[in-house]
Amino acid sequence: MANILKKWVTNSKDKREVKRLSKLADKVGVYSSKFRKLSDAQLKAKTPEFKKRYKNGETLNQLLPEAFAVAREADRRVLGLTPFHVQIMGGIVLHEGNIAEMKTGEGKTLTETMPIYLNALSGKGAHVITVNEYLSHRDCVEMGQVYKWLGLTVGFNSSEKSPAEKRKAYNCDVTYSTNGEIGFDYLRDNMVVYKQDMVQRPLNYAIVDEVDSILIDEARTPLIISGQASGSSKLYMATDKFVKSLVKKDYKIDLESKTIGLTDSGIKKAEKYFNLKNLFDTANTALTHHLDQALRANYIMKRDKDYVVQDGKIEIVDSFTGRIMKGRRFSDGLHQAIEAKEGVKIHQESKTMANITYQNLFRMYKKLAGMTGTAKTEAKEFREIYNMEVVTIPTNKPVIRIDKPDVLYPDLKSKFDAVIKKVIQLHKKGQPVLFGTEAVSTSEYLSKRLDEAHIPHVVLNAKNHAKEAGIIAQAGQRGAVTIATNMAGRGTDIKLGPGVVKLGGLAVIGTERHESRRIDNQLRGRAGRQGDPGMSQFYLSLEDDLMRRFGSDKIKHFLQNLNPNGDSPAIRSHMITKQVESAQKRVEGNNYDSRKQVLQYDDVMRQQRDVMYGERFQVIDEDTSLRWVMMPMIKRTINRVVRLHTQGDDKSKWELSDILDFAISALTSPDQISMSDLKGKSREQIRQLLQSIADRIYKEKEKELYDPSQMLEFEKVVILRVVDSHWTDHIDAMDQLRQSIGLRGYGQLNPLVEYQREGYEMFEEMVADIDYDATRLFMKAEIRQNMER
Repeated sequence: MANILKKWVTNSKDKREVKRLSKLADKVGVYSSKFRKLSDAQLKAKTPEFKKRYKNGETLNQLLPEAFAVAREADRRVLGLTPFHVQIMGGIVLHEGNIAEMKTGEGKTLTETMPIYLNALSGKGAHVITVNEYLSHRDCVEMGQVYKWLGLTVGFNSSEKSPAEKRKAYNCDVTYSTNGEIGFDYLRDNMVVYKQDMVQRPLNYAIVDEVDSILIDEARTPLIISGQASGSSKLYMATDKFVKSLVKKDYKIDLESKTIGLTDSGIKKAEKYFNLKNLFDTANTALTHHLDQALRANYIMKRDKDYVVQDGKIEIVDSFTGRIMKGRRFSDGLHQAIEAKEGVKIHQESKTMANITYQNLFRMYKKLAGMTGTAKTEAKEFREIYNMEVVTIPTNKPVIRIDKPDVLYPDLKSKFDAVIKKVIQLHKKGQPVLFGTEAVSTSEYLSKRLDEAHIPHVVLNAKNHAKEAGIIAQAGQRGAVTIATNMAGRGTDIKLGPGVVKLGGLAVIGTERHESRRIDNQLRGRAGRQGDPGMSQFYLSLEDDLMRRFGSDKIKHFLQNLNPNGDSPAIRSHMITKQVESAQKRVEGNNYDSRKQVLQYDDVMRQQRDVMYGERFQVIDEDTSLRWVMMPMIKRTINRVVRLHTQGDDKSKWELSDILDFAISALTSPDQISMSDLKGKSREQIRQLLQSIADRIYKEKEKELYDPSQMLEFEKVVILRVVDSHWTDHIDAMDQLRQSIGLRGYGQLNPLVEYQREGYEMFEEMVADIDYDATRLFMKAEIRQNMER
């Protein structure tokens, strides 16, 4: 082990960190030798001992060497697997709230058992978060055996579970769940009316598996809970019909930014088609928005790449994993525009009722950690956004996989001809091949070509992702040919079949470079696990999406200089690989900016969300009286109304009739107050009068509802109804503001600053509206026994 570490560390910036981790792992090893001699009962007795020591003041850091050693020995006895020295190092990184970058096949799932066990000893909950429910359930069943054997409780949280089942899962020492379900449960918890309906505890410790996929790739899109909003499908159909009638000169696509707009000829056609004088008149805002989405749907969004049509529905394909994103819909009317394009039923647009970004969700954990095979390229983002350092853990055995330079072809046909030729050659000798494709359509095209070549194979794409783990697990068998989207099967180990090592191991062939280097590295990492041999190579063409969007002119020029006579269709060069990686860095930079912008805008909402959710929880958590909430709302409303209608010192100009109208409509009945009660009084006397009326009515309601619990229930009903109604309207309004604020940039204004300013003003207005409506509803409501919510 010392030799492996020495060899790996020499060229690493993590030299001191790796030495520190290795020394701590050595301490764990000493305890492991000692604990191996214990009986099962003695080893299990360590859990209550650790819990007692923790309660008596020992920290988790102090318990680490012993607790890790106990978990390691339990792994050996229960699973028959003993974590390697480097896995202990990875576990320490995870306990410390950082990211362990461990190559594919290095046993990340086993690594997490040690830090999860240690952190679960606190009794505050430890979460293991994975990208899909299949992996979550699989790991819960397999690794859960270890925790249960050691006396901890284990829960599995899924979308199909009832609130009671979810609550039970979250109350366990160790909880397995997906990132989406954690987020939606958090949002739903902040929409409930009774505290007992909440399912989550405060978020304590989590290990995020495939952390780059969850915290980077999925972080561009916030989690949204929606309700139905009014809308018509006719406009979607009309704009779709018009857009389909356009020719190329009527619109312009920017490939780099993936945006589209009408040209002058397109604008004229639209004005004629919809009988308008000016398409961009303010009265036509809704129409122009629908046109934009119809253009995107028809000319940018690609079927079988960005989405698939399944059972008469549009299902989104995750561009990073190739999986269908069940239950997810494109926002802002784009989903409806695609439904119109494909001729399927158009579903109503929805209204945002609650939302949160993954960044702000996961930053709520007291301690957050993650593991993946590829995180170093995004180390800056993990540090800046999540305050987590990326630590590269050395492999247990040296990586001997051969990563060949990219091969470039002038067009798609010559590229795929070469790919098929290569697979025929490899298949002939029995070497297993794994294809990585970026789109569903590419995998289906490859499948057709392999059928023509009479090569048996299996296809794994978004259309049959349910079988992906089983298919991927068999990809290392002799003669196996597997076609998969680049990220498919992530989290499942590919073990080589008998005799495959002698054939050169698994051959990974990428048919296109992904826009992220991490995804390419993930694909390469499918081969060469635990010192196995293997090979990886990417086949590219000048017609690939990435090549067309970035740098193709430079590469074309290079291609012409290298082959002036065009006599060789293929070029193998590290220079090509560098050019492609340069293009990828540009895309990664754009994506980082996009995620950062999403976060900057959501930070405005986060501050507001923290206020609203915090105060809302105080209301549902109260068990005696909410007078301390209700009366200040009434007082603020009275002060606001009086201040608004008593401007200046000239009492003759005061709007006393408006104050009287307010008192009658929101505080009391007409026979309890008149104009004569207001005339001649000072501003402060009017305030005191209205406040005394409010105090009297509050006491009357307390008498009517002689049972304090009924009064409390009445106050909760009033406050929560008003708060929830206004808050959901506010979220939707902020969402609309967010979508339109970009136009401020044309007026030399900073859109983010404008969003912050207007968002604050809108929040202040919402709070005032909540105060007023809660005052009116509480003061004017007629008390009925056995109130219904």
